[in-house]
Amino acid sequence: MSDYERIEKAMAFMVAQAAEQPTLEKVAAHVHLSAFHFQRLFARYVGISPKRFLQVLTLERGKQLMHASVSLLDIAHTLGLSGGSRLYDHFVQLEAVTPGEYKRHGEGVNIQYAVHETPLGRMFVAATPRGICRMGFVDTTSSEALQERLAIEWPRSTLQHAPEVTRYAVDALFAKAEVGASALSLHVTGTNFQIAVWRALLTIPEGQLASYAHIARALGAPKSSRAVGNAVGANPIALWIPCHRVIQQSGALGGYRWGVEKKQMVQAWELAQLSAVMSEGATASKKGIAH
Repeated sequence: MSDYERIEKAMAFMVAQAAEQPTLEKVAAHVHLSAFHFQRLFARYVGISPKRFLQVLTLERGKQLMHASVSLLDIAHTLGLSGGSRLYDHFVQLEAVTPGEYKRHGEGVNIQYAVHETPLGRMFVAATPRGICRMGFVDTTSSEALQERLAIEWPRSTLQHAPEVTRYAVDALFAKAEVGASALSLHVTGTNFQIAVWRALLTIPEGQLASYAHIARALGAPKSSRAVGNAVGANPIALWIPCHRVIQQSGALGGYRWGVEKKQMVQAWELAQLSAVMSEGATASKKGIAH
């Protein structure tokens, strides 16, 4: 079992057992490690302790569910707006396939793809020369199925297995961007309405949540919650287009293509990253005052 697999398994276990508040020793035993080694491994890959992750999972996510509101889609949060989070340290640029490109069905386009291990699970990534075009978890949908779907969407393209080329798409999620890093581009195909919904998802700040109804109102189509839900479900790029930040109006998690447990895990991981960044900022601020 790799370190990535251990971290994913541990987080999934904590999600499933959150109500029981499992001890460090119990979680460590679940991934066949001593408590000492597990604590160090988890902190290395997730950025916080297992105890803090469990706190975020059970307490802070609940706060977000209670306070989700239309203000989360305020117009001030423009596409790619940089904030204090890891995700938005990258400028995310979403570019849609043009009608002409769509008619050509990917003719002349070389798509490179691979499956990569991450702390959240194995991910299938595919990219055209203009950006990431497909990204999804392979624990519920096989890499073969995702590759077949890619071939259907881009039937005249050339597919090439190239893990060294596509690795950047997941590395960028789990490492802080360097100052002056270039924009991370997404190259997607969808209807005008789907593209509009995916752009709206990009405006939800990291660690925040919005409902399908909030997004529908933000798009000026308040009666289109169901259509918004369908567009969210059709999101081709997991994590970078954050469909995991969308919940039901009631506060319930709602669906997720890769499973509700995975959605809860991703939300908790994201909150944990944000919490760690905020703690670092507070510590730096105190040091500045002290000097």
